[in-house]
Amino acid sequence: MRIIAFWSQLPTLRSRYSPKANSLGFLRLGLAFAVLVAHAWPLGFGAGNPGLRQTHGQTDLGTLAVNGFFVLSGFLVTASAQRLGAARFAWHRFLRIFPGLWVCLLVIAFVVAPLISVITRGSLRSLFGHPAGPMQYAWGNWFGNPRQWGIGDLLTETPYGRLAHGSVFNGSLWSLVYELSCYAGLIALIAAGVLRRSPGLVLVLAAGAYAVIVTDFVLALPSSGLATHPLQRGILGPIPLVGYLNLQTVIYLGFLFLLGAVFQLYQHRVPIHPAPALAAAVVLASSMFVGGFYVFGYPAYAYLLIWAACALPPFLHRVGRERDYSYGIYIYAFPVQQSVALFGGARWGLVPYIVLSAAGALALAALSWHVVEKPALSLKHWSLRREVRRPAESPVLVGAGRP
Repeated sequence: MRIIAFWSQLPTLRSRYSPKANSLGFLRLGLAFAVLVAHAWPLGFGAGNPGLRQTHGQTDLGTLAVNGFFVLSGFLVTASAQRLGAARFAWHRFLRIFPGLWVCLLVIAFVVAPLISVITRGSLRSLFGHPAGPMQYAWGNWFGNPRQWGIGDLLTETPYGRLAHGSVFNGSLWSLVYELSCYAGLIALIAAGVLRRSPGLVLVLAAGAYAVIVTDFVLALPSSGLATHPLQRGILGPIPLVGYLNLQTVIYLGFLFLLGAVFQLYQHRVPIHPAPALAAAVVLASSMFVGGFYVFGYPAYAYLLIWAACALPPFLHRVGRERDYSYGIYIYAFPVQQSVALFGGARWGLVPYIVLSAAGALALAALSWHVVEKPALSLKHWSLRREVRRPAESPVLVGAGRP
């Protein structure tokens, strides 16, 4: 009874979270850099992902960061989904994702790849005549689901090129199509009026996805023990403009996105206090290093992120509020790291390689934000509809005929 009484007296997310004063921007930026750091091992040195061995193959630093992005994305975009109609929400999401992505693809295909070809091959002749050339690369990735990872035979001599046995310019883009799939699901919920009239359905969907994850855990227990791995559930597709999706990834990342949405919709029910945060941290660490990460670690991790958004020091609230570089780092870090590795930036060691890569990615992210992303977002309120105004009366005609 004392525990129930204590729990009921805790402050809620609604009382602690302010849309204008939170650390979500800082967390997103930190997660973007965490992906960059995690990729330093395979991209710079051809080594395994950090954390994979310590967690018995359940997760690693980069995957954990991507998981966090889905939680925070679900929390953030659900807030706007509650205010907007389906078409307006889709327009906003389009502006946030595709202009930056398209410019990134064009820069890689027609600036970075030709420069690398000239420096390493001595000409452009073999590049544009290759069946997997720049044009094919840009078009193959244009709709957010990568269908061509490389351009010609470039970058095959990098540590990651040898590891992957081929050319890979931007491996980070694999997760974008799953983010877009979550947006599509949210658009359907907006159109059906679920978020405003029946938000409980979002909780039901999250519970359904969680039931699949628990079932996978139970079925895998006899063979792999607590450190289970998601079951492979086949492929979805082909989907027009999208291609194919991994069904297991849809369910697991979709659950994290739905968790973020549930936190947004049920702010009045979620306690925000150091005590449950400490318990969540213990559960997360135990699940990562002992087992059961997907069943126990996922909810604990999601709660910790939302708690941190409210509890971190106020001076962090300004990070990402005026200049959101997290998306730019996400789309540019991988090609920057590949380029740094190609030209020998890893020979000085891990830390210098990370510093060089982070500096390059941040510079391109800043350019992307100020030149592409921010101007695109200024079109959020654009509409095909035009306000019809009655013509102003001529002052000559006003009062005509009066004495």
